[in-house]
Amino acid sequence: MSADVPVTAPSPYRSVNPATGQVLAEYPTATEDQVQEALAAADAAFHDWRSRPIQERAAVAARAGELFAERTEELAAIITEEMGKPLSEAREEVQFCAEIFGYFAEQGPELAADQPITASGGGRAVIQKRPVGVLLGIMPWNYPYYQVARFAAPNLVLGNTILLKHAESCPRAALALEQLLADAGVPAGGYVNVFASHDQVADIIADPRVQGVSLTGSERAGAAVAEVAGRNLKKVVLELGGSDPYVVLDAEDPAEAARAAFATRMGNTGQACNSNKRMIVSADLYDEFVAELTRQARALTPGDPAADAPGTFAPLSSRAAAEGLAARIQEAVDAGATLHAGGRLLEGPGAYLEPAVLTGITPGMAAHHQELFGPVAVVYRAADDDEALTLANDTPYGLGGAVFSTDPERARRVAEQLECGMAAVNAAEAEGAGMPFGGVKRSGYGRELGPLGMDEFVNKRLLYVQD
Repeated sequence: MSADVPVTAPSPYRSVNPATGQVLAEYPTATEDQVQEALAAADAAFHDWRSRPIQERAAVAARAGELFAERTEELAAIITEEMGKPLSEAREEVQFCAEIFGYFAEQGPELAADQPITASGGGRAVIQKRPVGVLLGIMPWNYPYYQVARFAAPNLVLGNTILLKHAESCPRAALALEQLLADAGVPAGGYVNVFASHDQVADIIADPRVQGVSLTGSERAGAAVAEVAGRNLKKVVLELGGSDPYVVLDAEDPAEAARAAFATRMGNTGQACNSNKRMIVSADLYDEFVAELTRQARALTPGDPAADAPGTFAPLSSRAAAEGLAARIQEAVDAGATLHAGGRLLEGPGAYLEPAVLTGITPGMAAHHQELFGPVAVVYRAADDDEALTLANDTPYGLGGAVFSTDPERARRVAEQLECGMAAVNAAEAEGAGMPFGGVKRSGYGRELGPLGMDEFVNKRLLYVQD
């Protein structure tokens, strides 16, 4: 190319179909003036929004839930194209958002109600839950609607307003969300999508009009955001990585237990923070369990996520993500792990990686403490319940964990000792709008969903009246 021909770099906000590599749309990064306009609009809207009765705000949330249900096909198609989610799972995600907005519309007024407490020295005292102001949400690509819904729904009902910086790879989903909430009745400035750069995000966090920030993403991003927020004394909620243990102590049918575990691992093509990334299986089940996982992985062929045909697997979110995961699998094999199936990056522009089964990972390997974000089933052998528990807790993460046994009390005893924010017995996870979500250790801090979802960005104000 001639040196005098200008080269324009692609916008970071690009919608690319990971099944084909086709660029669907590009959007420019926000200008400084646009960022300031968004901040001013969100701040102005807060003063009006917080003054409305909570029942009115809840009614808007209820309408948002209805719109998610009404627009299921349209919204699902966007994220299937934009990040490769199988269409059936995309529909489920949209419907879950309808449930979340419906939950906070119904339960929000009661969850935010004044709480009387005993006042010393006479008088009356209540704890009031009041909104704090403008919040910044920084959201990831793997669940483009759900991650936003669990942050936005409770905070809009509380009376906070929201600036939303979505992942660069799902701008169409970001714009669809902004339009849906406007159509539901959120006032101008109440929810504003901002295609901000990383430098602009830091400036937004530092702005005195912003009172808190919620991030779902990587440890690296979480640490960077928490550092800026800490310097500016801003409240932060972080939902970061996970390497959740999935402990199988015993099973009537080891092959069926393996099929259930594999189906869980393949949800969202393995791209979920709380996926069962480490399967810890008792020694007497181990061989049959691994053999069935291997059969399941080998039986799948690449498919179009929009067609969502049985027996197929979808692409990862991007070619770069697939290449990175393939490299980590190979690093584990080079370090001594055994690859039973898959792990091969398919040729072509798509982001297809064959589902993999890995065993023989030991504490000295990097893969033992890494989060393998994709369709990789890692299996450990445990001699007894104590070894299973030791393996389960030998991780820098602490998001979720599950324990399975034909004896529920046996499973419960192990689950009680898991170092995580969400523990389940004889279930892969406890999922629902009313179930709090969040972790400990390097998985972050703070909670979303359920009654705890309205307790993060709120002024828990004491009102005392002397009689």
